[in-house]
Amino acid sequence: MKILIIGGTGLISTAISRMLLEAGHDLTLYNRGETTPRLPDGYRIIQGNRENLKAFEEQMAEAGAFDCVIDMVCFHPEQAESDIRAFQGRVGQLIFCSTVDVYTKPPVTFPVTESHERGALSDYGRDKARCEDQFMAAHQEGHFPVTILRPASTYGEGGSIIHTFGWNTYFLDRLRKGLPVIVHGNGEALWVSCHIDDVARAFVNAIGNEKAFGQSYHLAGEEWQTWNQYHQRLAEAIGAPDPALIHIPADILVRISPEHTMITYLNFQYTNIFDNAAAREDLDFQQTIDWQTGARRTYDWLVENDRIEGWQSFPFYDRVIERYKQGCNELIAELANLHKR
Repeated sequence: MKILIIGGTGLISTAISRMLLEAGHDLTLYNRGETTPRLPDGYRIIQGNRENLKAFEEQMAEAGAFDCVIDMVCFHPEQAESDIRAFQGRVGQLIFCSTVDVYTKPPVTFPVTESHERGALSDYGRDKARCEDQFMAAHQEGHFPVTILRPASTYGEGGSIIHTFGWNTYFLDRLRKGLPVIVHGNGEALWVSCHIDDVARAFVNAIGNEKAFGQSYHLAGEEWQTWNQYHQRLAEAIGAPDPALIHIPADILVRISPEHTMITYLNFQYTNIFDNAAAREDLDFQQTIDWQTGARRTYDWLVENDRIEGWQSFPFYDRVIERYKQGCNELIAELANLHKR
């Protein structure tokens, strides 16, 4: 099949591209050319910036028709509108990479299904939901068949491993050296992670799959674990000591360091578990790589590529721990003295 990926060199899209090339598909990638592809030969690149909507649409007109377009980097409604203009009547299917962040948090019931209320807390989630609506309207109007895929947290070789302060890798250096690490809340919210290979396989299985036309699917991990377990199992996977976890409420962290912990406040602090039944049925989605195996593979890739920052690169982290402990101890002492009076 003749397939276009808008993106194609990111975390999930690299795995998709690799699988498509191994299967012998005619693959074209559209991106800015700023990331060196980690792919075997056999693909074509159209270089451009999809932020320039007019130029993007002109380039797509020159590229001709495709059996399938997978848009991995559509984040805003105007980009979805541009896709519709660019591919109307010229593509056999459009697959949109959305996100589980479109949903209201916390949800009313668990696990979250594809029909749950979409009331995202973040601009990112709200914009993705608007894009979904535009693509589904295009599907209903007969412009082209649409499939929406909603990954949750994905990780793997080529990327990092998330933590309460984001994606910086100094966190892994702290773990392996037995230094304390911050976990939001009491660490008991449930979280799911899925390796890029399992997510990418579902994308590939959606291509040309008529059962998936006009449908939305979760592609989320099924190994439900608390954030405490997440850290403990990660430490075990990379051969680190049992971690010393420092629990700090998310609403305090976001006031201390919003640039690093806003995603924790808007997302990580809530239990995130999703029903994958539809994707299992229609896309043969399966989680075949468990957290510890995938985490070890990701860590090894980071080590091999010299991507792990030293823990000293972010001294603010220890300052947060020190001041939080100090403040808690002072408060406890003060209230204990009042209680004795």
